[in-house]
Amino acid sequence: MATPRIPVILLTGFLGSGKTTLLNHLMRDSAGTRIGVIVNDFGSVNIDALAVAGQVDSMIPIENGCLCCAADASEMDDMLQRLTDPALRIDVVVIEASGLAEPQSMIRSLLSSTSERIVYGGLVEVVDAAEFPRTRERHPELDRHVRAADLVVLNKTDRVEEEERRAVLETVEEIAPGIPLLTAEHGRVDPALLFDHRPRTTAEERFQQLSFADVCSGEHDDHSRHLHAAYESVEFISAESLNPRRVMDVLDSRPAGLYRIKGFLHFAGAGADHKYGLHAVGSFLRFQPVPWEHGEPRATQLVMIGTGLDADTLTKRLADCVETAPDEVDDRQMMGVLRYVQTEEPDEPEEPAETGVLAENLRD
Repeated sequence: MATPRIPVILLTGFLGSGKTTLLNHLMRDSAGTRIGVIVNDFGSVNIDALAVAGQVDSMIPIENGCLCCAADASEMDDMLQRLTDPALRIDVVVIEASGLAEPQSMIRSLLSSTSERIVYGGLVEVVDAAEFPRTRERHPELDRHVRAADLVVLNKTDRVEEEERRAVLETVEEIAPGIPLLTAEHGRVDPALLFDHRPRTTAEERFQQLSFADVCSGEHDDHSRHLHAAYESVEFISAESLNPRRVMDVLDSRPAGLYRIKGFLHFAGAGADHKYGLHAVGSFLRFQPVPWEHGEPRATQLVMIGTGLDADTLTKRLADCVETAPDEVDDRQMMGVLRYVQTEEPDEPEEPAETGVLAENLRD
């Protein structure tokens, strides 16, 4: 009797659309389902893997590049073979792609896999309801990404008015008629809708579609035409605490080309008891304070992604935020940060089932 193959689901979406948040909800809400995860981040500091670690049964983080280019078919097979080792008893694998990855290239890699343990489980494209109209103007190729999906999740619908939500829904339906479409707030999606979902076509049919519509054109094999070719990442790490007021001065005057910022901040003074998760997309900015874990090194780790960035200037401005007299930082200097603290009620924490992280760094 043949052993059932493990479905591999691609989780894609542009920068800041909410892929990691959605994945974290899947981790918490999938009791009884063992999930293996490949997390790909564009920068050399894998913030997304740090956010997911501890909730997933087995994980392989990939940093410093997009998976669509950072790994060839044999490397993808190697990663999948490790994650689907029978000893791990994984039920499903989720690949969270970089926000700049090319979905068609990743589909093609999975469909050409020689692994007898896996089967392509479909592509879930996360769309940011608040930012999609603007990002689509800059990057019309996002239409092609949506059309590649087997399921579209219109996320962050809480950030738009009802009229704008309907308009984005209609746009997505026009781009990809007939593709199942879900709406979500804060990435909350019923795991059964993803894990039980099947691709619209068989692997053979999808491979033929990609071969004639995509591969023959050569467009997606030319990495210089991928979205990530126009973007760059800048990392900032500091073991010293930062002055919150000076950090807000930097964030309030960030350059126009800086589209995405994510990571954790270690503030001096009143904010020292928590690390502050930072999530910025376009003009949107949010902090989320969470307690430091026992024994966790207190440090700032940020990844900034955009176009035309002056890395030296950005890192110097942040380095100038290091506080040399932390005892003199009072509550008033945290006021600017607190204006952007997440206001919605956090999810009740749930104990993940059989947590055991396998983490390996694979660099291109």
